Amino acid sequence: MADQGIVRVSVKDGVGTITLNRPDIRNAFDDKLIAELTACFGRFSTDASIRVIVLTGAGKAFCAGADLTWMKAMVNYLKEENLRGSTAMARMFKVIDECPKLVIGRINGAAIGGGAGLVAVCDIAVAREDAVFAWSEVKLGLVPSVISPYVLARIGPAKAREYFLTGDKFSAPRAREIGLIDHLAKDDASMDALISEKVKALMTSGPEAVSAAKELIRMVRTCPGDQVAKRTAEIIANLRTSKEGQEGMRSFLEKRSPSWAPKKE
Repeated sequence: MADQGIVRVSVKDGVGTITLNRPDIRNAFDDKLIAELTACFGRFSTDASIRVIVLTGAGKAFCAGADLTWMKAMVNYLKEENLRGSTAMARMFKVIDECPKLVIGRINGAAIGGGAGLVAVCDIAVAREDAVFAWSEVKLGLVPSVISPYVLARIGPAKAREYFLTGDKFSAPRAREIGLIDHLAKDDASMDALISEKVKALMTSGPEAVSAAKELIRMVRTCPGDQVAKRTAEIIANLRTSKEGQEGMRSFLEKRSPSWAPKKE
């Protein structure tokens, strides 16, 4: 499967790759890109053949935030029109955050504003050492509003205070220090090699367990304290009695690979 539009998609060996494809404007957002990216993640989320999703950008940037042409149009939008646009963007981030597959961010260049928000909703983020980041909305009299829940979950409020309020750019090594990204790579080849290692490791994990682990993280983060013990006990009990859980435990006891793992050559 391949698409040469403003969002390119491909699938190979259980890995779905989604590429923001507006390199001439550094893969900046507009309403069409938001709609297509939401739809792509929606399709991949329900495709049983896909175990991992890699999100990246075409050209030299990952995502530079909002498209300037789109921003010019928004200056004249009424509040209701602005609300529709921001609601669509909020839905996009929610769909990516709640995607049941492992999402790896391949951060091939600058990630600014909403682009840095995309980094925050990835499960694992791998960036080139020369990538730069910023939440520069305050420079425009705005705030990084719809991405804030995901950025705060990634880097915490203390670091968000510095970068949300100043709008300062920061380097990829600094992004790793504050927890926005997980791994640094010196070039594209190194980045792809590292991602391949992560994909290989993921393929030995149960697909349903991966989805459940992502849901567990979200649940524990937001669940009232007096309900956590009950909810977590229910989750593990359900998984132990599931078809996948039974297969996983039996394969371990029988010293063999589980059914979902790649066959050893």
